[in-house]
Amino acid sequence: MIGVVVVDDQTLVRAGFRVLLDSSPDLAVLGEAADGAEAVRVVRSTRPDVVLMDIRMPEMDGLEATRQVLATPGIESRVIILTTFELDEYVYAALRAGASGFLLKDTPPEDLLDAVRVVAAGNALLSPSVTRTLIEEFVGRAPRPSRPDPRLDSITAREREVLGLVAQGRSNSEIADSLHMSTATAKTHVSRLLAKLGARDRAQLVVVAYESGVVGPS
Repeated sequence: MIGVVVVDDQTLVRAGFRVLLDSSPDLAVLGEAADGAEAVRVVRSTRPDVVLMDIRMPEMDGLEATRQVLATPGIESRVIILTTFELDEYVYAALRAGASGFLLKDTPPEDLLDAVRVVAAGNALLSPSVTRTLIEEFVGRAPRPSRPDPRLDSITAREREVLGLVAQGRSNSEIADSLHMSTATAKTHVSRLLAKLGARDRAQLVVVAYESGVVGPS
């Protein structure tokens, strides 16, 4: 059973998500929250697998709530951001804070259920190519780093190559073909990058690759 917490400042929206999620035999709503501060309290007490987090709320917004939830020791919940705007700077900041992806609020019901399952299984909700479009929108406005990013000190030259290919949206098999290695080896490199860079999933690797200057906006 996958436990979910629903966070949205609109009562009807929360009720709709609850009905939808509880209609699936493998999903269960463990709690609801109407603002970010309440969300942090509910998540810390219920420890869900997945949090559906509205990004724009009064008092404390979803961005700050995401930061606080993911910074809580012992909490392994994954966050899906709910938004009405695909290219939203708040969404970009939430990905930087560790969210596993985002969904538009008009996402078809079955797609939302599938997204919860994908994230609960430990995968990034967004394909790296979709994440890249969002990141280019906002990273492209910032100046290129003037000095090497210290986050890259721990990775090897080969891992840096792999990181660049992940940022291009390549799958493990495509990385393997590009670098003339086995798919298993490519997967191992990606796993090591996740561990060394403290990234929750491939979406986070894309963020690091762009912010560190390994790749730049097209």
